Amino acid sequence: MHRHLTALSALSALAALTAVGLGLATPMASATESRHRSTLQQSVDAIEKTGTVAVVAQSTGPHGRRYATTGVSDTATGRAARVTDKFRIASSTKAFVSTVMLQLVGEGRVSLDDTVEHWLPGLVDGNGNDGNAITVRQLLNHTSGLFNYTADFPVLTTAAGFEADRYTTWTPRQLVGIALRHAPDFAPGTRWEYSNTNYIVAGMIIQKATGHTWQQEVTRRIIRPLSLRDTSAPDTSARIPGRHLHGYSDFGESGPVIDVTDFNPSAAGSAGAMISTTGDLTRFFSALLGGRLLRPAQLAEMKTTVRAASLDPVWPGARYGLGLMEIPLTCGGVYYSHAGDLSGYSTRDGVSADGRHAVVLEATGDGASDLSTEVAQNALIDTELCGAGGKSGS
Repeated sequence: MHRHLTALSALSALAALTAVGLGLATPMASATESRHRSTLQQSVDAIEKTGTVAVVAQSTGPHGRRYATTGVSDTATGRAARVTDKFRIASSTKAFVSTVMLQLVGEGRVSLDDTVEHWLPGLVDGNGNDGNAITVRQLLNHTSGLFNYTADFPVLTTAAGFEADRYTTWTPRQLVGIALRHAPDFAPGTRWEYSNTNYIVAGMIIQKATGHTWQQEVTRRIIRPLSLRDTSAPDTSARIPGRHLHGYSDFGESGPVIDVTDFNPSAAGSAGAMISTTGDLTRFFSALLGGRLLRPAQLAEMKTTVRAASLDPVWPGARYGLGLMEIPLTCGGVYYSHAGDLSGYSTRDGVSADGRHAVVLEATGDGASDLSTEVAQNALIDTELCGAGGKSGS
């Protein structure tokens, strides 16, 4: 959920890799289609060479739907990864949660200017934290100043912590409590800094406003209407149902790599608990940017961004809206996205402003200790939206 915030990257390196790609041409495919498939496969292979266990990718747009895979879904069996395999999407969950909140705004049930104190009296208090000063908008665009609870949460950051608490159930109030041990990082509205705490609180507000958990609302409002059959918003179940990609991590330590697939997702909650596939994420982001999930006013709010300078090492020039990132393309224009990182899983996605061209990829394992995995992932998306698939502007 936070790995992409600590990685370092260089735009020149990204640009240098945007020519890589990959191929799954069929005998009936045209020369152009074959070339685009080949480009995608090369891009996936480039990611694997940085040290991942598996990579799966789907690109959907002007040249149809293309897939590429490499590596294994399970090192114990050697089973090849499939593009239909499920995986933990981590912080890409935030785009779903923000969509639900903005639907409530469109229905007049919540206002972006409502305070946390209005909805959750007494929750955010102490050590300089004040729920009266934080709005729903500031939660969704990470300008609240609330300390990021995952920075003080060993289950997500150390091998020993993970092994000790991988099956522990956590309540949202407990997770917020971890953040409130710390003073805020800054006064609300004065800066931008990514904090998973914001979306734990947002999930609590959704429950207060609707009488249902965020999981129930995401399922009712998004998963079922879009027929996302391989997507789920689990509560405490530690297993990934059906055929899936296993995650592997050593947590950046010197010990052995651990199979981290089984994990009680309550530790991530409304900040990162969901499971999906490349196909379902493509359908979701295409529907979202295509205007099928939000009214125009709320979609405009979602795409209203603030500068997110601390993301520059990974995404130079990045801006952040309401649960949606805006990333510059090397060919001009921008794409929209919400990445997700959890130990053993790395989700990347990129969607054109009109939702007509979407790219989703998943890489398992920790990848490289330097920037090369992140650079190669970003290069694949940039190549598909800009090079192989044609320019996708803002």
